[in-house]
Amino acid sequence: MTEPRAGLTTDPSEPRVAGLLAEFSGPDALRAAASGVRDGGYRRWDAHSPFPIHGMERAMGIRPTILPWLVLGAGIGGAAAALLLQWWTNAVDYPYWISGKPLFSLPANIPVMFELIVLFSAFAAIGGVLVLNLLPQYWHPAFSAKRFARVTSDGFFLSIDASDPRFEPALTRRLLESLGATAVEVCYAPATGRRVPRAVTWTLLIVAALAVLPPLWIARVRQSPSGTPRVHIIQDMDFQPRYPSQGVGTYFDDRRASRPPVPNTVAEGGLQTDSHYFRGQVDGRWAATLPILTDMEQMQRGRERFNIYCATCHGLGGQGDGMTHVRAVKRGETGWVQPRSLHVANVLKQPVGQLFNTITHGLNTMPGHAAQIPVDDRWAIVLYVRALQRSQNAGIDDVPAEQRPAFFQGGTKP
Repeated sequence: MTEPRAGLTTDPSEPRVAGLLAEFSGPDALRAAASGVRDGGYRRWDAHSPFPIHGMERAMGIRPTILPWLVLGAGIGGAAAALLLQWWTNAVDYPYWISGKPLFSLPANIPVMFELIVLFSAFAAIGGVLVLNLLPQYWHPAFSAKRFARVTSDGFFLSIDASDPRFEPALTRRLLESLGATAVEVCYAPATGRRVPRAVTWTLLIVAALAVLPPLWIARVRQSPSGTPRVHIIQDMDFQPRYPSQGVGTYFDDRRASRPPVPNTVAEGGLQTDSHYFRGQVDGRWAATLPILTDMEQMQRGRERFNIYCATCHGLGGQGDGMTHVRAVKRGETGWVQPRSLHVANVLKQPVGQLFNTITHGLNTMPGHAAQIPVDDRWAIVLYVRALQRSQNAGIDDVPAEQRPAFFQGGTKP
C-alpha cells in the first residue's frame, strides 16, 4: 500500500486538502506566475481574475479547443440526418408524384438541411462548452477560501488542484511563493461532499413536471374531442374585427361594408386617353402603325412574350399547331377548334391595331389576355407577329438588293 503524500491525509475525520490558492498583486504578476506553473509541469490548475488578461492562454499553455471540430461534426451530422429523413419520407416511405417531378431532388431539400445544420451545431456548441469546461460545477476548491470572494472585483488568484500528479503541499507552496504570490492559502474539500444545491434540484423537478403537462393535455383532448371551439393561445389575426365580403356594416348610412367606387373617378394611371396606344384605333379605325419603338429589343421582348402566352396554342411558328392543340387532338376532345394560323390571308391583311384588339379582348374561342399581358408587351407581341408573318411570306422585294443572291441581282432568274 502506497504512503500518502506529505500534507495529505486519508483519515475521514480530518478535512481533506483540495488544493492551494495563491494571490498575486496584479495581472502581470499573475501572467508571469502562470508561466512558471506551466514550466513546473503542473496540469490541473487554473488562473482567476476579474477580467480577461491578454496573453494568459499562452502563458498557461492552453491548446486550441476542439469545440470547432465538435460543431463541424454536428453540422455534418445534421445535414446528413435532414437529407436521410427527407429522402426516406418522400422517395421511399410515402412517394408522392407531383407533375412528373422526381421523387427526390437535392435543391428542394436544402432549406431543411440548413435548419438542421444550424440546430445540431448550436446544440454541439452549447453542450461542448458545458462538457469541456466541466460544467455545471457547483463547487470548486477555491470557494473555501474567504479571500477568493475578491476575484470578481480586484483579486488575482492561481489555484492548483490536489489531484495534480506533481502536487506536494510544501513544495507547491514554495513554488508559488517563489513566483511572487502575496499569500498562499490551503483549500479544503467540504465534509458533506459535492452535492447539487437543494434549490436547484427542486427547481429542475418542478420545471420537468410542468413541461409534461402540455403534452398530457393535448393527448387528452385528441382522445376525447370536444364540441367547443379550440383554444387560441396566440390570437394573431384569427379574430380580427372585420366584415365578410358583401356583409352588412354599421358605419355608413347605406349599411354596406364594401364601398362602391366613387362615381366619375378613375384610378391613378388608369385614364387611357391615347386611343392608339390603349385600343389600337386612330380616328375610329384600326391603327396601321405601331405606337412603340420598333427596335431589336422590342422584337426580342415580343418573341419572349409570344412564346409564353401564344405559342402554346398557335405554335412557335404561328401555324396553329401548338402543344395544346396537339394534346387535344390526341385526347379526341369533342368540340375542339384548331387555333387559327397567323399566316392565312385574312390575318395577314389585318392592321396591327386589329391584332392588338384580338390579343386584348380575344376572338371566338380565344380568350382575351388583357389581364395577363401589359399594354407594352401586347404591342411587342404584335411586332413579333408581323416579323413572323414576314418570315413565312416574304418575297424578293422584301430583301435589300445588296443582300440578294447573285442570280437575283438582275431582277430575273437565270
